[in-house]
Amino acid sequence: MRAESDVFEELRARGHEGLWFASDPETGLRAIIGVHSTVLGPALGGTRIRPYRSVDEALIDVLRLSSGMTYKAAAAGLPLGGGKAVVIADPSKKTPELLTAYGRAIDRLGGTYVTAEDVGSTVEDMEIIARATSHVTGLPVSAGGSGDPSPATAHGVIASMRAVSEFLWGTADLAGRSIAVQGVGKVGSVLAALLAEAGCTLIVADVDRAAVAEVVEATGARPVDVEGILREPCDILAPCALGAVFDEHTIPRLRCTAIVGSANNQLLGPEDAQRIAAAGITYVPDFVANAGGIVNIAEEFHPDGYSWDRALTSLQRIHDTTLRVLEEAAKTGVGTREVAVALAEDRLLTAAR
Repeated sequence: MRAESDVFEELRARGHEGLWFASDPETGLRAIIGVHSTVLGPALGGTRIRPYRSVDEALIDVLRLSSGMTYKAAAAGLPLGGGKAVVIADPSKKTPELLTAYGRAIDRLGGTYVTAEDVGSTVEDMEIIARATSHVTGLPVSAGGSGDPSPATAHGVIASMRAVSEFLWGTADLAGRSIAVQGVGKVGSVLAALLAEAGCTLIVADVDRAAVAEVVEATGARPVDVEGILREPCDILAPCALGAVFDEHTIPRLRCTAIVGSANNQLLGPEDAQRIAAAGITYVPDFVANAGGIVNIAEEFHPDGYSWDRALTSLQRIHDTTLRVLEEAAKTGVGTREVAVALAEDRLLTAAR
């Protein structure tokens, strides 16, 4: 494990407000909760359950993901901060007791952090966690929540893609566009279905062959291997799996015109945004394109309760934000990531004042 001084240096460098380690020997709970910012509101972010190879790996994930949530909420204009949590466990072996112990850990933070579904966790898990704390979102619609955020995230990515199409090709109509979807899990499969309805030509890949087969049968998509999809010629590449997809090795192989996807932390490092731009590819920062989930969850805080119809209307703001970022980047010559970060930081600074 990294030295204590290294952890504090990471927190300082990334601007985090706090980091909490939760342990429960009786259930085997090992969790890390990261709160990046509460300037705009409570730190909202999902709970990721994965069998991380080390505590260091889990720590890096929670730090990167929680800061990403701050920018995601700020860029989307939401009154929410950024946080994230990871539970070091095999999601196939999680128990109600472990989730309840985790809920107690969240409750001790008194609302500073509010959790939701993420990779490895489900709506049903949120119901169990809710037995121990009220600081939970994404509960079933029947319980007053917004349910699975995956459809909303997919709709948000579509809205972002339409903005890219409008910017590059003069029309928001995606019909006839070739789109490669890397990862057809909960978000990617919904995205593929929506793109098929929009008349797109689809190319799909995933490590889960059964998931690929299901999407191929439902949409007529062309399947390729996981390594090959990054080399596929296409109008838009949609990374919808885990992060760190783009680096100095993968970027030179890309044959897409634009990148718009739901995966978090798609770049291995900030410099990779410059590499993508140098390759002549239009890149929509992940925290802009994949904000649909948090926009949807924000509707739970509406005085009249959650409404999917109202959420769908709110999701269209992602189109406007995407177009604003692309136009500002073209006007100033600054990268899209830098423009999006500046937009989010401006809102954070205004709120802090």
